[in-house]
Amino acid sequence: MRAKASRRLVIDASVARAAGGKGATYPLSKRCRDALTTVLDVCHRAVMPPAIRDEWNKHQSVFASQWRVSMVARKKLLLEDVPADPSLRREIEAAPATEPGREAMLKDVHLVEAAQAADRTILSLDDTARGLFAGASRRVRALRTIVWVNPGAEGDRALAWLKAGAPPEAGHRLRAGEPRP
Repeated sequence: MRAKASRRLVIDASVARAAGGKGATYPLSKRCRDALTTVLDVCHRAVMPPAIRDEWNKHQSVFASQWRVSMVARKKLLLEDVPADPSLRREIEAAPATEPGREAMLKDVHLVEAAQAADRTILSLDDTARGLFAGASRRVRALRTIVWVNPGAEGDRALAWLKAGAPPEAGHRLRAGEPRP
């Protein structure tokens, strides 16, 4: 039997905050819990440099904290530091966006930097940031290679996608003006 594909994923603290326990009934809590469980079961790895780790420490749910312990026990949590990418940050600062939009992208650019250092894949509930980065991808070519999946959105089909090995499907990439699945 062939092993399942495993990828290095950047998981935003928004997913950790929303993930509910086994008794959770709210759809978003269940979807985030199921996404994290699938990451663990498929043996994907989570990339967690200090900036992301700090956000998780502040916002993770009880379930996400337990999940993280399981990931560490299986050596599936990658804690390396990821250096800032000054070139990417300059390009984002120069991208055509509102000042609040630019500030929001710079606030979350560490997710993109971590994804670039791994398998270019982000799991996040933040569709606003996703839209801003997708819009900036017209000018910032490096953003076009980033896959951004919202495990809380039914249309993203996150569980099936994770079980299939989290392939870098074109429909999940940050692209300006292209419809999402």
